[in-house]
Amino acid sequence: MQKNAYPLTGSTKTAETLSILIAALMTAASLAALLFPDALYTSEETRQGMLTNDVVNLVIGVPAIIACLILHRRENLIGLLFWPGALFYVTYNSLAATVAFPSWTLFLAHLALTVCSVAALVLLVPQINMSAVKKRLEGNVRERFNGSILAFGGFAFFLLALNLLFAGEGTRAEISTAIADLVIAPTWFITGAQLFRRKPFGYALGGGMLFHAATLFIGLLIYFLLQPLVAGVPFPLEDFIAIAPMAVVFFIPFGFFLRGVVKNNN
Repeated sequence: MQKNAYPLTGSTKTAETLSILIAALMTAASLAALLFPDALYTSEETRQGMLTNDVVNLVIGVPAIIACLILHRRENLIGLLFWPGALFYVTYNSLAATVAFPSWTLFLAHLALTVCSVAALVLLVPQINMSAVKKRLEGNVRERFNGSILAFGGFAFFLLALNLLFAGEGTRAEISTAIADLVIAPTWFITGAQLFRRKPFGYALGGGMLFHAATLFIGLLIYFLLQPLVAGVPFPLEDFIAIAPMAVVFFIPFGFFLRGVVKNNN
């Protein structure tokens, strides 16, 4: 294999097709919820908790999938490595929405999104030549620092989710998010630990998990800003102030990893 050959071991056509389907279905579900909120959200609490998230999906989730696909088809390493992160974004949001059970129509749409995104991940990840990715990125992506942040974040979110579920005091939206955290957080932890140890798996998925973390926090901050406009609730200033520093903590390692990939591409 040439030094800078695109690091794939097989075809990603099926994963690409599923990703296009995911982008289309997420767009349709989010637009339908925004146009017919009273019909598709069964309670005011669910509407306030999820309607703004539909806007964020259109602003963050759909463009992330499309951008990764375009870059991947151009054989740009950024597209391949961040594509799993975009799929994890869909998995996380759709799983939370499925558990929240807004209505049968949206339940089925988000269940389909969850299944499709997991299937796309299962099909995509084995096709990544992890050893080749490691050879291209080793020494350029701040492995120790980035791996530590990712592993610690996964461990912390897992514990916070467990605490909320056992306390039994959260709203329906908070509980659904906590369940999604329990599913996603271990992947952050395992990937971060593998990156810290400079293992091929960590290089192959480390960028994707950091991309997922970055889009998750960007989406959350946008969510807080839009809630007064979309859901008609007061701006959650305390939540915004609490989340902003956490977002910076994840933006920094994501920036380091992105810089390393760009440097390799060039």
